Amino acid sequence: MAWLLCMGLFFELLFSARKKIAHEPAFAEARPSGMDTTPQSAEEELSAIIAGAATQPLLDAAYGLWRQRYRLETIAGRPTAEEIRINRTLSPEQFGAKYRRERDHAHEGPMFGYVKRAHPHADDQAIRQAIITAVEFEDEYNKHFDWNGDFWDCVVRAVAQAARRYPNYRDTTYRDARSDLAYYMK
Repeated sequence: MAWLLCMGLFFELLFSARKKIAHEPAFAEARPSGMDTTPQSAEEELSAIIAGAATQPLLDAAYGLWRQRYRLETIAGRPTAEEIRINRTLSPEQFGAKYRRERDHAHEGPMFGYVKRAHPHADDQAIRQAIITAVEFEDEYNKHFDWNGDFWDCVVRAVAQAARRYPNYRDTTYRDARSDLAYYMK
């Protein structure tokens, strides 16, 4: 019984001492933590992503939105529970065919709407072509990736090879492509 009392006093002393010890520097209270901010609504997040794309030329905007397609789909509530159930029943061959079809027809799906929101005055055919080019550019640098040597050198080399075929992107887009390739090939 006395042992339990001693343990209780020990923990009381320990926790009261921990409260007095500062684990952060004095200026830490001024640092934004994200804990005290309210999360963005889905529409606010979607609008922020599209606003970022609107500051870029059409081709770069299409690639920028394409590389964020999974986030955009999540915001839009896709895949639905029914789509998930169906996807789980597909064989690997069926899933691969579905994946290829979605990529081959990306310019006909929701991506068109996202790019149109970013560039409302752009010609519809130019938007479709920009999306097709973005998908092909991604396919090209993935095709050229060969992990033979230093990982980052392989990433840079693959994007550089793709850039020779797709030379009309900004340098920042090629940088983003290198980041994406490194992330997905790690």
